[in-house]
Parts: sequence; structure tokens; C-alpha cells
Amino acid sequence: MPMLYAVSAKLVADRAAEFHKRLTDGSIAAQRPDGAEIVAAMDRARVAPDGAARWTETCFCATPLRHERATVLDRYFTEIETKVIDKPVTFDGAPLMDQLLAC
Repeated sequence: MPMLYAVSAKLVADRAAEFHKRLTDGSIAAQRPDGAEIVAAMDRARVAPDGAARWTETCFCATPLRHERATVLDRYFTEIETKVIDKPVTFDGAPLMDQLLAC
């Protein structure tokens, strides 16, 4: 059964340009089974004034974001925290994709 998570993490700044390229060139989107959700989650992600990126993500793993972390998230983020939520949340802040583009 899928779970919905609120995620908070710190972007690894020196990998931002690489992350943006992979998000926009289709390589992450092509990843099965979760690539499209990772890309959609990053489109939803917002950067708070404290520098933390926050987003919601649906995951089918028993361990929160296990596959997503192993294949993508742990390379581009640190301090990843997840919390189970009942419904989607929209976070305040600047779009993460804008920040990635600026790096």
C-alpha cells in the first residue's frame, strides 16, 4: 500500500547542477519504478528560509523512500527526514527547481 510522506532535506550544493540535468534530461524519469514520482516530487519541492528543501512524495517501499534514497536522493541531499502524512501538503518557499537552475 502506498504511503505519503512529508520530506525535509538539505541539498548538496555542489551537486545541484548535476541533479537539475538528471531531472530535466529524462534520466531520472526513466528510472523504474519511481522515477516519475521523484521528478514530480522535485517539481513540488520548496526551499524554506532555513535552506531545507521540503516536499511530499508517495512511496511503495516498506522503508520510507528506500529505493528513491538508494538511487537518487542520498546523492543529492543530506539530513533526509520523513514523516507519514494523510494528505498532500503544499510547502512555502522558493521552488527547488529554480534553485537548481541557478547553481
